[in-house]
Amino acid sequence: MALPSKALAILALSTATNAFTTIPSRVRTIAKTNTIAQPIAVLSLSTPNEQDTDEEILRLRLLASKLRAEASALEAEKAQQMADAAQRAFEKFDLNNDGEISLEELKLGLEKELKTEISSKRVAELMKIFDTSGDGALQLSEMPPVEKFRNTLESLRREEKRLAEEAKKQQLQDKQAELLAAARLDFLNEKPATMTDRVVSILPYLFPLMDGLQYGRFLLSASDDSNPFVLALAVLYSLYRSIPFSGFAAFFALNLLSGNPSLNRLVRYNMQQAIFIDIALFFPSLILGIGGLVVGGAGGAGLPPAVSEIFSDVMFGSLLLMLAYCAGSSLLGREPDGIPLISDAVKDRMPTIDMFDDEGRFVPREFRKKDKDDSENDDGKK
Repeated sequence: MALPSKALAILALSTATNAFTTIPSRVRTIAKTNTIAQPIAVLSLSTPNEQDTDEEILRLRLLASKLRAEASALEAEKAQQMADAAQRAFEKFDLNNDGEISLEELKLGLEKELKTEISSKRVAELMKIFDTSGDGALQLSEMPPVEKFRNTLESLRREEKRLAEEAKKQQLQDKQAELLAAARLDFLNEKPATMTDRVVSILPYLFPLMDGLQYGRFLLSASDDSNPFVLALAVLYSLYRSIPFSGFAAFFALNLLSGNPSLNRLVRYNMQQAIFIDIALFFPSLILGIGGLVVGGAGGAGLPPAVSEIFSDVMFGSLLLMLAYCAGSSLLGREPDGIPLISDAVKDRMPTIDMFDDEGRFVPREFRKKDKDDSENDDGKK
């Protein structure tokens, strides 16, 4: 503890010495300007105060030199004490007197000196820290005092405790994240579809099938009346049309139910896809009508019946193939997401786990996108 105090004293004395050295002196001024010409006059101009100042400067310099010498002596003494302590510890630890300390000797020596049990893992960590040569043993030049071993052990314990607390905290966070993910899955019901879910999921496709029967009038009218498929379609279509505004009712019912997260994802997906397929059926009839108007406006009688029949047959056949694909995939428990354009649009509307915020609250995609855009605008303003 004496060494820092003396070092501070040296610094203070050096500062004082410099301060005295920079004091302007009439003697020095006159000596610089007229040293050779008037030596006697210079001596005669010196005052007692200036002589005292020079003596004080000399005295302070001598005192500073003395303090520096004492500080160096204290440092050397402290270094020697540490070397002696390391030498004594080395001799105690080196049980077989082979000139080096092995892991086993280090473990036994530390447990004896520190009066505590130390694990082999911790001893290996100490050896790795102080074994600068990397030969797996401590030489005399590498041996620190026992107190340094104690401090290093304490530091390792604190670090180990910190890491354990962080691991425990991370484990708790992972557990909470797992529970939150499970809650999200339960909320969205994205579990594998049961057989009941698979059967129910194909029912929404009756909606576009009923609206698409207009394109199958030529094929169905040419079929045998005893065809069970045709009879079943006729019965379903009669029931469908018997309900006032059945098309609008089916559209709003499917749209409403598809937003219910408690329903299985496959059911909700097929509801949305059935709506998009039904909307898509409007465009072929629109194209056919515009084509008829164009041809009729050019002086013709509209599209030939054969063209309209072929167009309708192709559309109805395509619709049946599309619905068969959707029904088959759904019965196998797979999402029928292979329809160009339509399936991609459906996926964009399906709620997903990423629509939950960090606190587990459900945020629809449109609101999440709006918040993201607002955040980007704020960053752009900054």
